[in-house]
Amino acid sequence: MTSAGEATPNVALTDDQWREKLSPAEFAVLRQAGTERPFTGEYTDTTTEGVYQCRACGAELFRSTEKFESHCGWPSFFDPANSDAVILRADDSLGMRRVEVVCANCHSHLGHVFEGEGYPTPTDQRYCINSISLTLVPAGT
Repeated sequence: MTSAGEATPNVALTDDQWREKLSPAEFAVLRQAGTERPFTGEYTDTTTEGVYQCRACGAELFRSTEKFESHCGWPSFFDPANSDAVILRADDSLGMRRVEVVCANCHSHLGHVFEGEGYPTPTDQRYCINSISLTLVPAGT
């Protein structure tokens, strides 16, 4: 696991600058590691082909070809678009051990990754990502 503290993000803004750039809900998730409620995000059931970018900085994170139906309440991907697109770090908050997923470009919180849940995917991983952390750019645009 990589620690987000090991590298300086390419996009480094102060909290005040992030607040100007993001809505309060986006700031709460992306910059304060919040979580949107399940089954409320705009991309939970989206099947549109395209690229999912970080809503905070625009970096390419995931592609629709790696998105799958997990029925967990959040968009799920079995692999990032590029192995360097995200940073994984230990998250021991809420009294449990999880693996946090952050954008490698700006270190914004995206969600968590889980393994060994038995989904029929090539990686046996589920990147459970908040819709509000993403912007979908449909193919051909």
